[in-house]
Amino acid sequence: MCLGITPSYAQNDSINNKNNEQVDESLNQNIEILSEQLQAEDGDLSSLTDNWVYYKKHPINLNRAKREELEELQLLNDIQINSLMKHLAKNGNLINIYELQSVDGFDLASIKKILPFVYVSDNFNSAHFSAKEMFKDGKHEFVTRYQRILEPQLGYGLNDSLRNAKPNGYYLGSADRIFARYTFQYNNNVSFAIAGEKDAGEEFRIGGNKIDSIPLNDGTNQKRAEYRQTKGFDFYTGHIAIRNIKFIKTLVIGDYQATFGQGLTLWQGFAFGKSASPMGIKRYGAGIKPYRSFDENRFFRGVAGTFKLKRFEVTGLASYKKIDANATIADTLDSGEIDVVGISSLEISGLHNTNSLMQDKGSIEQTIFGGNVAYNHRSLHIGATVQNMNLSAELVKTPSLYNQFDFQGKSNFVGGLDYNYVFRNANFFGEYSMSANGGKAFCQGLILALDPKLTFIAHYRNFEKNFQNLYGNAISENTLPQNEKSIYIGMEAKLFKSLTFSVYLDQYKFGWLQSSKSAPSIGRDIFTQLNYTPTKKIDMYFRFRHRTKYENNTIDNAYDYLVPYAQYNYRYNLSVQISPDIKLKSRIEYTQVDHAQQANEEGVAFAQDLIYKKMKFPFTFTLRYAIFDTKSYDSRVYVYENDVLYGYSVPALYYKGQRAYFMVNWDITRNFEIWVRVAQTLYDNQQVQSVGSLNQIDSNHKTELKLQARFKF
Repeated sequence: MCLGITPSYAQNDSINNKNNEQVDESLNQNIEILSEQLQAEDGDLSSLTDNWVYYKKHPINLNRAKREELEELQLLNDIQINSLMKHLAKNGNLINIYELQSVDGFDLASIKKILPFVYVSDNFNSAHFSAKEMFKDGKHEFVTRYQRILEPQLGYGLNDSLRNAKPNGYYLGSADRIFARYTFQYNNNVSFAIAGEKDAGEEFRIGGNKIDSIPLNDGTNQKRAEYRQTKGFDFYTGHIAIRNIKFIKTLVIGDYQATFGQGLTLWQGFAFGKSASPMGIKRYGAGIKPYRSFDENRFFRGVAGTFKLKRFEVTGLASYKKIDANATIADTLDSGEIDVVGISSLEISGLHNTNSLMQDKGSIEQTIFGGNVAYNHRSLHIGATVQNMNLSAELVKTPSLYNQFDFQGKSNFVGGLDYNYVFRNANFFGEYSMSANGGKAFCQGLILALDPKLTFIAHYRNFEKNFQNLYGNAISENTLPQNEKSIYIGMEAKLFKSLTFSVYLDQYKFGWLQSSKSAPSIGRDIFTQLNYTPTKKIDMYFRFRHRTKYENNTIDNAYDYLVPYAQYNYRYNLSVQISPDIKLKSRIEYTQVDHAQQANEEGVAFAQDLIYKKMKFPFTFTLRYAIFDTKSYDSRVYVYENDVLYGYSVPALYYKGQRAYFMVNWDITRNFEIWVRVAQTLYDNQQVQSVGSLNQIDSNHKTELKLQARFKF
């Protein structure tokens, strides 16, 4: 077996091994904003950062770069990429990376942004490698992680009498959260992965019955059912994938994600939305991508492939998997199995740590077929995408005025067209989509680079209230692209060599009711940020964000009406490399929440980081101490924290207290490293946490332990 692939290369250490603080800081800010939108403090967002991790290890040779590779970085806009392609075609190979300054649309700041991920070389030899050589040169990685809340929580360790009294009032398993993953990677051409995860409260159990009958011990012969995990980890994922081998662009068997266009028709997975960069409003659909994360919902399972036919790319995908749902109508078959025929909602938490959640686990089947045809020629891309979803049970929501236009039933079809066109210094992009019921969604954007130092963006979105798509993820204030109109304008200006100003305004409108709003409403999001980098060792920014929405207010529990709700955020962030070994980061953030008919709230948080990394020293130490004081959860402050590799922590700080964490990364050998991370939140005015939930802690402190090991071979 022979495979035609692109071989590895000799790296330019002066460029490729350089750590780019600005890129990492920008990524951290985007993760913060996304975590706040999702209200997820430790979600698995690794699918968003896979490309950066890969290209830091395997930087792109700009003299042989493909447009798709540069798009995957999401650090250059299409105008810059188009200019680079034209420059190489006209003038030949680059001699030095800083020659990019002679390319239209590039300046020194743009070059520094991509430095960790690219290099320049004339060395390139096309070759054929046998399967034997592929396995010889491929890279293996095994990662395992353990984490746990150390304080006792209400849902654990209950005796049988309490469990019998409240069958859903306890966790089935231990408080440990564990995952393990093995990955094989050969360049960017072949990958294989298999992984398993157990969330906190879930069982790790092999064998036995799926349902155990537990005596009530109340003097009767009655028993209750307890649902059990019988296959070890609660969740497994894996894939086999090949990329860029002859006419095969991507072929995946197993778990994968599919992202096309601007996310209106098909986008299964996370995506950055409005972010610290106004240009981030544009989506870059990667097509088919192998899945490596542990989110138990945002992926497809089956087979998918993209094939190149000259200027065309053709994609087909098929997915079948069991998904969680809340059953409302079910039949008992002769075999004793439960056949769910009606559901009220889909369960997307991914947790299966109580009896009720185990009952919902995999209760219905989901089948999806879809595809995409794309035409790519120089500055033009045109794509057509379709997807058809079928459920084994009918989704019937509890009737309500606000949800009457939501998807209900067993099947849905969505089709759409997207395009991207670069003309000189202007980039036009957009997508139009329609669901089976006739609901439509549309978005149109324009990026205009008047100068390498001045870029504008405008974006319009119009999602009808009856547009139905469970697998869309477009730029939106809502979870799904539905019931929303908006005009977004933004600008990024490099005022001086070391000073960059970013601003955007998003004015949106909801033409129909929402679950928390009893009438149509409007909203506004204003974001400004000033970045100042006077030297290579100092980087700082100041941010102001103002958001206005409307929320329900009630008179005498009888009449709901809308009142304005405004939030103001002010942030100053400073990063200083005080020596080759020590870096300090400081942040102060103030938030103010204005309620129309309630007392206004204020909140403040301060965080100080110290990072110690000495060259040729196997330890990296990271330390943070933070203090915060907010009135309630409404005035919370999200603060990104350094975490173990592939891990993310963006806690919401609220009430009054302190938070600190310490992390050490020990490179025991070139191929084996471990992480130890301990974080604790100490409250000054809370003696009980998460009152009334299974996570209740009867203490004013909460301690998190995280251990991780990685072995490469």
